[in-house]
Amino acid sequence: MIGADLALAGLMNRAADAYTTSPPAYITYTERTHVVGANRTEDIDRSVAVRVADNYAVMHDLPQGATRIGPAFPVIPHFDPFSSFSFSYFANLKRVDITFNPGDPFRVSLPPAATDVDVVVPYFSEWAPQYAPDSTDDAAHLIIAPTTRSSGDFYPSEVVEDPQTQLPKRVVMRLEGSDETIALDYSMVNGYWLVTHGSFSSTQHVFGLAFKVEADVTYSDFAFPATAPDPRLAGTPRPTTSASPTAAPQER
Repeated sequence: MIGADLALAGLMNRAADAYTTSPPAYITYTERTHVVGANRTEDIDRSVAVRVADNYAVMHDLPQGATRIGPAFPVIPHFDPFSSFSFSYFANLKRVDITFNPGDPFRVSLPPAATDVDVVVPYFSEWAPQYAPDSTDDAAHLIIAPTTRSSGDFYPSEVVEDPQTQLPKRVVMRLEGSDETIALDYSMVNGYWLVTHGSFSSTQHVFGLAFKVEADVTYSDFAFPATAPDPRLAGTPRPTTSASPTAAPQER
């Protein structure tokens, strides 16, 4: 097998290509979220219509509840987990807030093959990937740890490759120095690489109390209208910011 660093770089680049090549203009779907924490449970079921370019959504609580407008909760299904996203998760005894802002995809610039070098070693200065025992040539399973140069942000702690699509089918993100975890399962739906299931967990501290909060969300009933499915989604999307590179290859 190729080196684990190179396998991860390839997965990241293919994910960026899948995310940016002919993305859907709009997605409609149903999401069912189950939240457990602080000795209480809550189910949040919604029908969602989202404008993909800027993650602007109209969400209806099911079956006949309130309508909310804003970023898709908890995570838009068209999402590159290796992008420059931001995420915050807060819970207390009465509410759970998840704030998510997708970022621009990131590609690793790999050097071309050269005849005058013995070895080309791509590496990630902030991440140390290695193969899990069940990895194969067709389906990489990578376990990743932060290095001493890590920025302390979310990092991909586990990536599992789909042998059919050569894209990630599962990505687990962890916040360094915390037990905060995001796990995302992906599938191809009508030719789009989408999150179909996700889970989120974190220990929260409120008024001297510590309690674990877990949220599990399943997406279904996807459709991809070419025009705005709700008039509130029509118009020009908000601009996005540029991503900053976090990895670079080295030649030896």
